[in-house]
Order: sequence, then structure tokens, then C-alpha cells
Amino acid sequence: MARPSLYQQVASELRRAIYSGDYGPGAQLPTEEELRARHGVSRNTVRLAVAELVNEGLVTRAPRRGTIVRERRALLMHPQRELEPQPTGVPREAFAYAVSQEGRQPSQLIEVLTVKPAEDIASRLELDDGKLAVVRRRLRFVDGQPYNTNDSYFPYDLVAESEIARPGDIGRGANRVLEELGHAQTRVVDDIWARMPNQAEVERLHLELGTPVVVYVRVGYDREDTPVRVAVSVLPADKHLIRYELGSR
Repeated sequence: MARPSLYQQVASELRRAIYSGDYGPGAQLPTEEELRARHGVSRNTVRLAVAELVNEGLVTRAPRRGTIVRERRALLMHPQRELEPQPTGVPREAFAYAVSQEGRQPSQLIEVLTVKPAEDIASRLELDDGKLAVVRRRLRFVDGQPYNTNDSYFPYDLVAESEIARPGDIGRGANRVLEELGHAQTRVVDDIWARMPNQAEVERLHLELGTPVVVYVRVGYDREDTPVRVAVSVLPADKHLIRYELGSR
């Protein structure tokens, strides 16, 4: 096995200190000069080590403050619970309910449009050529910080006269509206993959340099096995933990 380079050794020691809590969220790492003296390495070696931690999303460089350890409190997501009944009371949109269950504060910005969907979305919705879709584009926040985007597409002919096609939030959630329209989702198919973000995503989600995103696409089907929703979420990898719980039948 190849011996780690000097900068990788320095990065490894700093990484262990961060994960162990020696440097907690908001803490300032030692200065370049302090790291040089501590490890007996060059300034360039220290800079390469810190750059590796920046690319991993563990630290960020702040003007006049040095290198700061980032908050790493990930949002725990349980995709299999989205369609489960909520406890008695006023039903809430699935994202808002899940975030609130963690004791955190959800909010979102919503844009509603009628569009000719891209080929991938149209195919998943099994729309004929030229058919339109309603898309609810949401930038979602947790505790006031941008956490992810979610674009939910619905066949226009199905939802045109419903709340789904109107601007604004739906307190009880679009899934409940689909139920009321007679198209409750009884089956979902998830596709998940990782990639680097595009520039628009970097700006909307305030992503640090080198932070990858997870693309999570869910297609919901009704009792007739007709697709009624395609939800495309872009999740910064450093802010989300996706947990599936599977049981045998």
C-alpha cells in the first residue's frame, strides 16, 4: 500500500480531530504557521491539507477568521415514511412534518408553473408528446438555511383544477390532494445517484467548494399503476442522511 503523502497525513490528523469533537462546529483550526510548526512541514503542504478538508465539506475559509469547522448536522430522511398516515391531528406536508419531528424549523419558497416537461420527466409520467405538466418548484430551508430543492411534476390534465396547480403552499401536502382527487399513491419507485452540482445549484443552495449533491427521483403510482407524480430532489451530500428500513414479508 502506498504511503500517504505529507499533506494527506496532516489532513488525516485534522480530520480525526474534527470527527472526535476536538474541533467542534464553529471552531477555528490552527493557523498555517501553527500547523507548519506542529507537523514540521512546508506552507504548501499545510495548504494542500486544508484544501482537502474544504473539498470534503468539513471546513470553510472565512475572511479574517481563518479556517472554520462547518456545522455537520445532517437532516435524517426516511423516504419509506412519506406515504404513511400521520398521527391524528391536522395533516402536514411530508417535508414539513419530517423536519418538525426532528425539532427543527422548516420553510420553503414555492414557484408553480405549467410546462412542457423534459423528456426524462415526460417518460416517467408516461405523457404523450406535447402533453403538459404542472411543476411545483421548491427551495426548502431548515432552521433558515437552504437545504435542498424539490421539483414535483404532475400530469396537467389530472391536477389543473386543483390546489396543486395554484401558487402558494399546500399545508396538508400535494400527496393528500392527490388522494382527494382519487389518485392516492400506492407504489413508488426511487432512483438515487450522486454528481457534482451545476452553478445554479451552487448559488441556490449556498454550496461550499467541492460539495457533491445527491439526486433523488421518486415516481408515485396510483391504484391503477398510473404515474401521478415525479419528484426530483437535489440534496447536498453534507446536509442529508437517507435511511431506508426494509423488512422481510
